[in-house]
Amino acid sequence: MITKRRLLQGMAASLCGTAAWAQQSSTSATRTARGAATSGAAGAWPSQPLRVLVGFPAGASPDLAARAIAEPLSKLLGQPVLVENKPGASGNLAANLVAKAQDDHTIGALINGNLTIAKLLNPATPFDPEKDFAPVGLIGTAPLVLATTADAVGKTPIELLLWARNLGEKGKYGSPGVGTVGHLGMELLRARTSIAPQHVPFTGNPQVIAAMLAGQIQLALLPPGLAKPHVASGKLKAIGVTSPMRSPLFQELPTLREADVRGFDLEIWTALAAPASLPRPAVARLNAALGDVVRSAEVQAQLLKAGWQGEAGTPQSLAYRMRNDTAQLGGVIMMRGIRSET
Repeated sequence: MITKRRLLQGMAASLCGTAAWAQQSSTSATRTARGAATSGAAGAWPSQPLRVLVGFPAGASPDLAARAIAEPLSKLLGQPVLVENKPGASGNLAANLVAKAQDDHTIGALINGNLTIAKLLNPATPFDPEKDFAPVGLIGTAPLVLATTADAVGKTPIELLLWARNLGEKGKYGSPGVGTVGHLGMELLRARTSIAPQHVPFTGNPQVIAAMLAGQIQLALLPPGLAKPHVASGKLKAIGVTSPMRSPLFQELPTLREADVRGFDLEIWTALAAPASLPRPAVARLNAALGDVVRSAEVQAQLLKAGWQGEAGTPQSLAYRMRNDTAQLGGVIMMRGIRSET
């Protein structure tokens, strides 16, 4: 059972170290992977097609990210890379299949919710993000956009935040469901500012936007690709993005830092993760190939079109991000007593 004391200890640990898996890995995944191609263990891997499980339907943003890397990854690895959609339980169905896989050729293109807070939200989750996965590497990241209805009073981010504060508890914000990053991010924002809107969960971001356009809710944290056309048309207003720096996905929009919101940096991301049992040389080879693919101009363009900023990295950096996000959002879960049944 995860206690408040244990969670707080984890929050402190996340600021000074990486996950235990990352500490046991090579200090240079890329360098070892280059040599591993000729070694016995890694040279034989992959020896059959590689399955990439995605926990969302075809056409969803994690699916588009996985398909953007599949073909170029297969060319580098010398085996077909097959994307399989296994939607359900906010991506946790696919994550559990990856965690339990024993064939050394099943991996997942998973989102941060699956790899961080899944078990904190629902203790019955059948996998442990910290213990059951070998982090491989990031595919892409994206900020969220803090958006308001068109009738929000103000033009600058600071003026719009003042309007949101003046709504008090009469205001409402929407999210694509309990425990999603859009939900937890708004609760974190409430803790960092003096706004106090009440949560209204929906089944997805399109439904959140529809409710905003109808005036049923006033605020939401939205993916840039969904928010941008409505902001451009004047149907919604945007306060800022949640990333530390301005995003190429919405270059003209300031960050919330620029609106003087401190201690609030939040991104959604998708990454490759393997079962913890996958041999380390295979993880290193896969990471090196993934890095080459994500850094290519063609894939960068495809990811940007799908709403992701391509971002390559080591297994260690992904493990650190997993721990850091778990600490940040886990604190919100504990503070607000949030639980999910999925």
